[in-house]
Amino acid sequence: MLEETAQVVRVNGEGVWVETQRKSTCSSCSAKSGCGTATLSKVLGTRRSVIRVLTDLALKPGDQVVIGIREQALVRGSMAVYAVPILLLLLGAISGEIGAQQNLWSNGEPASIALGIAGLTAGLYWLKRFTRSIRNDDDYQPVVLRMLANRSRHLFQ
Repeated sequence: MLEETAQVVRVNGEGVWVETQRKSTCSSCSAKSGCGTATLSKVLGTRRSVIRVLTDLALKPGDQVVIGIREQALVRGSMAVYAVPILLLLLGAISGEIGAQQNLWSNGEPASIALGIAGLTAGLYWLKRFTRSIRNDDDYQPVVLRMLANRSRHLFQ
């Protein structure tokens, strides 16, 4: 389970909403002075995200909590977002080349481009359907693992 500290910002009929602060690991890296990611992190600063979490605890705005998400959900979600559209793009492009080798069309380049775009479009369409199907799936939702002592209410202010 991947864990993160968060602060409850809203509790309503839709659920509990928490705010997390994105952290960069750049401060612990020895190459930070020559790294573009570290420079971007300094320029953009820390960003805050408000997300809905599942919980059975009675929480109120200002409460500090530890939230978590299953590693399996993160891996599957990442594969869906990154791998599937790119894989279908490549399969489409390769199909264009194979079709030209099999004399289905005279020029493989336009066919590769067209079928690659069609594959990417199909991948993005599949991704849209996949995200709709897991939107309310508890296996893919972050959950509140435990409540922390309210010693630092100003953590995210």
